[in-house]
This record gives sequence, structure tokens and C-alpha cells, in this order.
Amino acid sequence: MRWLLSFLLATLLGTAQALSTTGSRLLVVIDDVADKDNYSQFWKDLESRGYTVKFETPKSSSLSLFKLGALAYDHLIILPSKSKGLGPNLTPNILVDYLKNDGNILLTMSGDGSIPSSIASTLLEFDITLPPDRNSVVVDHFNYDKNSAAEKHDVLLVPLPGGSRGDLQNYFNVAGVLAIPRAVGHVLGNANQLLTPIVRAPETAYAYDPKENEAIEDVFASGSQLSLVSAFQARNSARLTVLGSAEMLQDKWFDAKLLGRRGGAQIPSANKVFAQRLSQWTFHEIGVLKVGRLEHHLNERGNPDSEEINPSIYRIKNDVSYMIELSEWDVDSYKPFKPPGTDQVQLEFSMLSPFHRLQLEQTSKTANSSIFTTSFKLPDQHGIFNFLVNYKRPFMTNIFEKRTVTVRHFAHDEWPRSFVISGAWPWISGIAVTVTGWLIFVGVWLYSKPTETSTKKRQ
Repeated sequence: MRWLLSFLLATLLGTAQALSTTGSRLLVVIDDVADKDNYSQFWKDLESRGYTVKFETPKSSSLSLFKLGALAYDHLIILPSKSKGLGPNLTPNILVDYLKNDGNILLTMSGDGSIPSSIASTLLEFDITLPPDRNSVVVDHFNYDKNSAAEKHDVLLVPLPGGSRGDLQNYFNVAGVLAIPRAVGHVLGNANQLLTPIVRAPETAYAYDPKENEAIEDVFASGSQLSLVSAFQARNSARLTVLGSAEMLQDKWFDAKLLGRRGGAQIPSANKVFAQRLSQWTFHEIGVLKVGRLEHHLNERGNPDSEEINPSIYRIKNDVSYMIELSEWDVDSYKPFKPPGTDQVQLEFSMLSPFHRLQLEQTSKTANSSIFTTSFKLPDQHGIFNFLVNYKRPFMTNIFEKRTVTVRHFAHDEWPRSFVISGAWPWISGIAVTVTGWLIFVGVWLYSKPTETSTKKRQ
């Protein structure tokens, strides 16, 4: 009976576990809790993936992202607020500290109201700039939904993003068209290399304040300068996603039928699929890399030390092999990791700077991991070296694996003998000739006697 209860308990715990690798506690900050019904499909999708969703208002006295110095919630969703600030518990410093402690944030905005100053200040911490006019929306007179925005042109029709680079993994490329209503465009700075745009505005779009009826001469930004959805991944792999249109997550846009400016057949919105992929990435359900085994050893036949794994000391000019096992979490399980496109995983053998930078080749794989290996000869330089794999790519968690080893000189009995060094043969020959000649001379000197000379006696 006891084993049956244990089995049932383990089953319940397994079914309740979220698909995220970082936890299931999710906090949603919303102006009015009653408005959560507008996003019911989105909440149901999150709950079906194992998340425990809690709703709080920005001014709630019980709202706190930390408890006893630790995270109270693993993930945070901030929906648009009509107030000027988000209260003392959601200041820019607190949100930055939340990311530093491995929390993940999905931050949404809307052009229906003014952007709180705390949101603008928070985004500036990550080199993300909002329009100076807090009521700005993105409009496009060529790519809009004729059903819902025939006059204002503020519901953009944007194809789902393709791969921006051939060496990046694109987790958001799903067939269809996005409906992006009343979006707040933002500009990504060049100083922050950790920022990556997910959805850019069409070339004919621009930021516009609907309260101003005068003709626009100087726009804040236009075309691909405007990002509608952006991602930031910190060096600790915490993730921040900036969504310029919170209405994209509402039920009416999940089920909407879209009609382009030129008419034709209506097409279904791809917002539901995109929202799922976006939340999966933000909450560490996809794009999560894990290191399994990591080994280095001598690769020399006949060397008795070749069987030792991960030795702490090598000798210059040793032949060595290196192996690392990598897996990628994909929604509900780990699978073998494969670098996207033309990308490659590299190994650095470095002191202050790399002496070797080598491509790691995938030589084998298991059911849930890939094995990458390489072999090389150590440099003719003694000192403290590192086996370093520093793999950092947008949309993937960072890998930084360093193993420190000592590289020594030859021992006194490991130097090659002079008779096997071809450069020493003339000197050895000279010594041999000198010794041989001396021995011959001594032998001749010792075993030869002077010739006798005859002398006449005088009387």
C-alpha cells in the first residue's frame, strides 16, 4: 500500500511540474484583475503547460518579487497600466535585480494609453528607447487589417519572422501572419549586444501620435528601425521579452480573421501560435542548453598516462583529445543539440589569449545529447592553460565551460638523445673522428720505435 501511495504522489508531482527548466511560479501584474478574461486562452495555455498563475495589481500591498532574499516568482508578466507608475514594488532597480537573480520577464505595452515612466526607465537600463511621446503608436498605410483598422491603419499585418541570420536558431518562424494592433515601437541601441529583435516593423511603418492632427515632419523612427517585439538575454541566461502590443495576446486576436489592404480572401491570425512560442522562449521552455560530460585526456599510444581522464598536468607538445556533451531542452525533454545553419561550437586552448581555436566536430550522439570532440597538439609553451568552450548565441542559454590545466616542460629524462637529432650528427661525427684519430696517434706513438743509426768508434 505504501509503494502505491508513493507512486501516485510521484505521478501527481510529475503532472504538476511545469515544462520550464527554471520553475512554474508565474506572476501576472494587471491593472484590473477583471480584465484577465480578455486573455483567457493565453492563461489556459500557460496553465496547461504546468504554470501556477497568480494575478496582482501594481498597487497591491502583497505584491513582492522577493521573499527572504530569494525569488518569490520564477517568471513575471507585466500587462499595460494606465497609471504613471507601477508602484514601489516594480521600480526599475527591482526589475533589474529580478533579472540578475535569474527571473524572466515578459513586458507588454499598448498604444491605447500612456506608457508609465517606470517602464520607460526600465527599458533604458537595457538600451531600449521608447518614443518621447508616451501615446505613440505604429501605423502603416500599406500593411494593415482592413476589417478592424480601415481608417486608422494601426493594426499591422506582419508575416512571422524568418531567420535574421543563417547561424541563428529561429524559434518563432511559423507560417502565417501576425495581427499587431496599436503597437508601441521601440528602438534598440547599438551598445547592448545582448539585444535581439524578433519582429521588426514593415518598411512603410512609422511611429505616430494619434492625438496630434498636424502633419508629421520628423518621426521618431520608421521602417525596420522600429522593433515591435524584442528579446534580451542576460549573461546569466535570464530573459526579458518586450512586446509592443499586449492586445496580441487577447482572445479576439487569437481567433481573428484578417483582410489585407487589397482585399482578397481572409486569412486566420497566427497570434496564438506566436504567443505560445514567445512565452515558451521567455520562460525557458525552448532554447535551453545543458552540458553533460566533459573530458580531456592524452591521445598518445603507448603512453601509460593516456587512460587518465581530465588530468591536471600535461607536457608541452603532448597530443590531447577533448570531448563535450551538449543537450537542448525542447518543450518537454532534452534532445541532441545541433548548431543551427553554418554555426559551430569551438574550443579555445588559451593562456591570456588563445593558442588554439578549434572547431568541435559532432562525432556521435545519444538519445538526448550530442558528443563534440577534437584533437590537437599542445603548444611549445609551458604555463597555466584553459580548455574553454564559450558558446553564446541569441535565443540560446549561454555555455561557459572552463577547465584549467598546467603545461610543463620536458623532464630531464624526456629530452630526445643527441644521436637521434640530425642536427647533432656533424658534431658527433667530429667528436668520433677526433677520438679515433687520437687513439690512432697514441697507438702509433707507443708501438713504434725510432730507427737505429750506425756510429763508428774512434780509437
